[in-house]
Amino acid sequence: MKDSQKDMYKSMRIVAPGTLLREGLESVVRAKTGALIVVGDNEEVLKIVDGGFNINSDFTPAYLYELAKMDGAIILSSDCKKILYANAQLIPDQSILSRETGIRHRTAERVAKQTDTLVIAISQRRNIITLYKGNNKYVLRESSEILDKANQAIQTLEKYKNVLNQDMGNLTALEFEDLVTVYDMVKVIQRLEMVMRISDEIERYILELGNEGRLISMQLDELMSGVVEDGINIIKDYSNWPNKSHDEIRKSIRELSSEELLDFYTIARTMGYDGGISALDTSIYPKGYRILGKIPRLPIGVLENLVKMFGSFQKILKASTKELDLVEGIGEVRARTIKEALRRFQEQIFLDRHII
Repeated sequence: MKDSQKDMYKSMRIVAPGTLLREGLESVVRAKTGALIVVGDNEEVLKIVDGGFNINSDFTPAYLYELAKMDGAIILSSDCKKILYANAQLIPDQSILSRETGIRHRTAERVAKQTDTLVIAISQRRNIITLYKGNNKYVLRESSEILDKANQAIQTLEKYKNVLNQDMGNLTALEFEDLVTVYDMVKVIQRLEMVMRISDEIERYILELGNEGRLISMQLDELMSGVVEDGINIIKDYSNWPNKSHDEIRKSIRELSSEELLDFYTIARTMGYDGGISALDTSIYPKGYRILGKIPRLPIGVLENLVKMFGSFQKILKASTKELDLVEGIGEVRARTIKEALRRFQEQIFLDRHII
């Protein structure tokens, strides 16, 4: 996610339903007076403020509503706890490009670009709240509309998660059988990233819904449980880059365009495999991070020692209890626990596969 997008999402949280600022904004919308509000009191903002009244009063929705009846801009402190100025004239650099047509919105866009501050414009005629932050613009929508879209996105996520679970189960079975190819790994990474992108969209809805998005947030948490960890561990298992961290590779995958994500060869190259015609048929061997990571109470340090000593999941799987006991941090009891957990995993995955 780009930094500019993160800034806009933070701004959406500031004006989310349930906040005092959103309450004040909605009062202005209902009154059909319009408003221009700057959330920030840094030096760049104060340079372009001319005239108005020095209020310096604690913020309340009622004060914002009353002050919006005047024509000028309202300046709030960065934490939205103080109303600093009202009825102020803003004089941004007129050479800054703006595609807005109304004076209020054109001023808001220029101020946001010049100061990198959150600026809120409320249209008097259309009753629309528009956020400007840096070069970004976002029009707030009715909570009911956002909730409908969020519910639709949750349903889509459920479908994609079911497909991901099937592919992940197939990958696990192939790992136990030592039959994984680049194609099998790439397919799961593609599914994981698709699920992540739907999750990102739902998180944006939750931000905009504020306290009205609690139920959606709970559903998202349940659906996404373990997904991020699985994604990281698959990269650790299969990365073919000797000098790239899993974070760097994950970032590269996250930055793939929608079209690139549909191309298995592109994902394979991102993981460090040759993009040739036969690349997807190449046999590959996991280190064991993902499956071992599912063993309860197995510390990450011990897991790392296991992978370092044996080098691959198959060697760990075939190791005897005595051989496992030789790994630093693994005693006889933990060695037996690992062997038993792997046996149960293997039985369960083949049982699930048979049922399907």
